[in-house]
Amino acid sequence: MSTSTASDPRPLVGEPTALDLLNTRWVQDGVGHDLLTDTRGLAVWLASNGLESRFVADEAALEHVLTARAAIASAVDRPGDAEAASGVDAVLEFGCVRPTLTADGPGEITKFDDPAWGPAWTAAYSYLRLLRAPDRIRACAHPSCVLHFFDTSRNGTRRWCSMAVCGNRAKASRHHARSREN
Repeated sequence: MSTSTASDPRPLVGEPTALDLLNTRWVQDGVGHDLLTDTRGLAVWLASNGLESRFVADEAALEHVLTARAAIASAVDRPGDAEAASGVDAVLEFGCVRPTLTADGPGEITKFDDPAWGPAWTAAYSYLRLLRAPDRIRACAHPSCVLHFFDTSRNGTRRWCSMAVCGNRAKASRHHARSREN
């Protein structure tokens, strides 16, 4: 089992699993980055999502997670598109949820045809859950940012992945444009 002690280098973490998977690609200082170029990056992503004790960061899991990332990206970019939906559905075919009743109350047990599909399936299932509020799934409004977030603001008007980064860049650009006009 591959484990990671490396810290997560991404600028935005902590989003729901599906969007956090999309955020394994990011742009920083004009340079594109991809956390999932190898199993070490997969181990970092698994740890960031609390999945490292459930799944192995191996080549098969990495391949399946990349498939899920592409499918979820298509579905987010093309909501309502049957072909994009079929990509997510294809990932979901590799697992299922069985409702259960425990001493603590209702629960769920996930089962996978092949455990290597576990992380990919978990991300795809997370996307299904986000679709309960599809208008809250957002891409950052900054033109050079590729990150996604789930808008949990009270009135649903969040525009930036991070006000401290992209929001401030937008404010600085507007200020610079006004300064040049004067």
